[in-house]
Amino acid sequence: MLVIFQGLILISAANMAPVVCKRLWGTRFAGAIDGGLVLRDGHPLLGPSKTWRGVVAAIVLACCTAVLIGLPPQVGALAAAFAMVGDCVSSFLKRRVGLESSSMSLGLDQIPEALLPAIACRMYMPLGSVDIIAIMAVFFAEQLALSRLSFAIGLRDRPY
Repeated sequence: MLVIFQGLILISAANMAPVVCKRLWGTRFAGAIDGGLVLRDGHPLLGPSKTWRGVVAAIVLACCTAVLIGLPPQVGALAAAFAMVGDCVSSFLKRRVGLESSSMSLGLDQIPEALLPAIACRMYMPLGSVDIIAIMAVFFAEQLALSRLSFAIGLRDRPY
C-alpha cells in the first residue's frame, strides 16, 4: 500500500508543478515544446500549454518530493519525465481530434499521465499490475477533484 501512495505522490507532484509555474510566472520562461509547429491537419503538434518550463518544474519538484518521501531523487525524475511524456501524448491526440489546448478529455487527460510513470517506476519500486491499476484509478479521481479545487483557488483557468 505504501508503494501505491508513494507513486501517487510523485505523479501528482509532477503533474501539478507546471500548473503552479504557469500561475506564478505567467508566460515568462514558457517556451512551447513544439516550438509552435502546426501539422497538416491545421492543428498544433502539442499546443502552447506544453512548455519546457513545465517539464523542468515537474522534474525538479518530483525529485524533491521523492527525497521527502524516502525515495532516491532519480525515481522522482523518472516519474516526472514519464508523466510529462504521458501529458504530451494526451495533448498530441487531443489536437488530432480538434480539441483546443487545456480542454478536457475524460480519461485521455488522466490515464497516460499515471500509467506511463507507474510502469517506468517499476525499475525502482515494487509495483505490480494491481498497484499500477490502483494508481491510475486513484489518480483519475484525484485529478477530477483537484482540477475543480485548483480552478476555485485560481490555479487553473478552467475546471474539468
